[in-house]
Amino acid sequence: MAEYSLETPLKDEEIKKLKAGDKVSLSGIIYTARDSAHERLVKLIEAGEELPIPLEGQIIYYVGPAPTPPGKAIGSAGPTTSYRMDPYTPLLIENGLKGMIGKGERTEMVVDAMEKGTAVYFAATGGAAALIAKSILSSEIVAYEDLGAEAIRKLEVKSFPVIVAQDCHGGNVYVEGQKKYAE
Repeated sequence: MAEYSLETPLKDEEIKKLKAGDKVSLSGIIYTARDSAHERLVKLIEAGEELPIPLEGQIIYYVGPAPTPPGKAIGSAGPTTSYRMDPYTPLLIENGLKGMIGKGERTEMVVDAMEKGTAVYFAATGGAAALIAKSILSSEIVAYEDLGAEAIRKLEVKSFPVIVAQDCHGGNVYVEGQKKYAE
């Protein structure tokens, strides 16, 4: 396992180096979105309309943060389970999305899209929401404010800690971890 520090937006050559289990520190801009926002994004793509956020080279973090306490950029911001976004993810990858952050394994259709589109799925540590929030320097709602905590936010992050859960080569830390444990 290797360790990397990456700046957003992500580039294909950076993503191709990543292997399941690698530790990554992300800095730059990432966006938040959950299933309702994903559904809206996909409808816009299908209608040929402009998206409220750029997808090219970007990362979407699956999170619905807690209310922001005074003096903080964001409230606790732990990852949500990713499979709810799976029906929408392949189309977003086809349109330039390069990274996703969440928890839990992805479906085969997402893995296939990641391999074709050179994308990566990162896992953030569930249960460490307050710690993760310390890596978030700023948070601004940029779309779908009516969704409340699930609105799309633009986050500026520095040294945001993630692990490569599933890489663009078919590597899967969930499968590989179970094999190592069984041994």
